[in-house]
Amino acid sequence: MTRISVITALATMLYLPTHPAHPAHPAHPAHPALAGTAALSAQKSRGRLFPPLNLGVLEGADREQWQKPDQIMDALKIADGSAVAEIGAGGGWFTVRLAHRVSQNGVVYAEDIQPLMLEAIRRRVQREGLTNVRTILGTTNDSRLPHGLDAILIVGAYHEMENPVAVLKDAAESLKPQGRIGIVDYSPGAGGPGPDPEQRVDQDTVIKGGTAAGLQVISQEPVPPFMFMVVLGKPAASRPRR
Repeated sequence: MTRISVITALATMLYLPTHPAHPAHPAHPAHPALAGTAALSAQKSRGRLFPPLNLGVLEGADREQWQKPDQIMDALKIADGSAVAEIGAGGGWFTVRLAHRVSQNGVVYAEDIQPLMLEAIRRRVQREGLTNVRTILGTTNDSRLPHGLDAILIVGAYHEMENPVAVLKDAAESLKPQGRIGIVDYSPGAGGPGPDPEQRVDQDTVIKGGTAAGLQVISQEPVPPFMFMVVLGKPAASRPRR
């Protein structure tokens, strides 16, 4: 081949359009349990807050069994006519159960710092025909809750908080003198749903946070198989004498 022929061939190759890549084969859908684990693991890479797009992970058909909402509401003495709040309400799974427990004589304030979560709650409440739920957009250290509440619930959100002591101090101001704060979170080493092991907090950490916020421990108990609960209240000295 002559030098001219070689040069011509090389020039032709350089200007040939590249062939488009073959389309990738669609991935097989993951097993629901594995998909849920992957979504929860993605929480770590996106920050401490649970991403609204992954709310479906929290709606498993078996959540009623392992979350044990009745046990939690009983420990907080939530009943017909109670005024209660949920801090870090997420998509409202627990909010609607609180709303049914307090009935139309009571009220539930669903607080979250993510607007998309509150929008999800409003849609959910509307679907279920509930009229006793109020949504509140809080901040990382101010829940903006009204005063005079019988109980405040924090489920699976304590480990996400940047300043949990500030949140608890703020929450205590919204409580009645005999009111209760219930903190329910995922037990370290318990497996199951929830955040990665290094993101979990234990009961002692929650108790230390409550003590630093000027609260006292009323009770603590397991919520088997995956969670625990610490119930806090105002110290007796801050309650009015009878």
